[in-house]
Amino acid sequence: MPVDLPLIVEPAALAAVLDHPDLLIVDLCQPQNWQQLHIPAAVHVHPGELVCGIPPAAGKLPTLAQLNDLFSRIGYRPDQHIVVYDDEGGGWTGRFIWTLDVIGHRHYSLLNGGLHSWYKEQHPVTSEIREVESTPVNLALHTDVIAELDTVLNSLHDPNVKIWDARSREEYLGLRSGAARAGHIPGAVNLDWLEVMDKNHNLRLLPLPVLQQKLEKLGITTGSTIITHCHSHHRSGLTYVVAKALGYKVLGYHGSFGEWGNDPNVPIENIA
Repeated sequence: MPVDLPLIVEPAALAAVLDHPDLLIVDLCQPQNWQQLHIPAAVHVHPGELVCGIPPAAGKLPTLAQLNDLFSRIGYRPDQHIVVYDDEGGGWTGRFIWTLDVIGHRHYSLLNGGLHSWYKEQHPVTSEIREVESTPVNLALHTDVIAELDTVLNSLHDPNVKIWDARSREEYLGLRSGAARAGHIPGAVNLDWLEVMDKNHNLRLLPLPVLQQKLEKLGITTGSTIITHCHSHHRSGLTYVVAKALGYKVLGYHGSFGEWGNDPNVPIENIA
């Protein structure tokens, strides 16, 4: 029987299938947390392996060769159901799920609340690090979920495309910036990634109807295509998954504001 888990999976549902042979659990926690405790049989991926690391757009995809090496190392097979979690509320988890979409893998789940909900609700953990047998991997990129700078530029006057800026309000307004230019992409709406999680429920996502209402208040309605970004497409990894869970067509702008805010040739809005 194949693994049958929803996009947003609760800890108890994952605990019930931990021993399934076609299940791959990916831990994206900080290394010190991974070494202390993690879900049994999980494999660890350092968040830095998901980005190119080259400024100013350090959050862009790694090379295809680097992705092949990464997925080979963790024992990836196309028939697996992959469950992903982190220790920060889901940003890196979402980034990994976007990466799975980029390589054409569609069977995956986000562990709701990540390590916080799993551990605090007393599901099994271990410090044992299992050996993983590498697998031959030859990936291909599926660019339909990738937004490039030109994609965003061409969408600015398209009423059916909404740009979701997942940064803080201060960054959006131009009061704080890690780029040469401060502000936001013209027409973008701002919903901080921290506002989609429930800090009183072990960092789970807010209920989907609540999230839908939040987006509708920002003018993101049914039928919209969403392009989501932050500064490096890390925080917007979580908003990418939220948009998917709500049924939107969604793209991740992997250059994000690290690219946009350092390009003198693109328009920017701020409160100045």
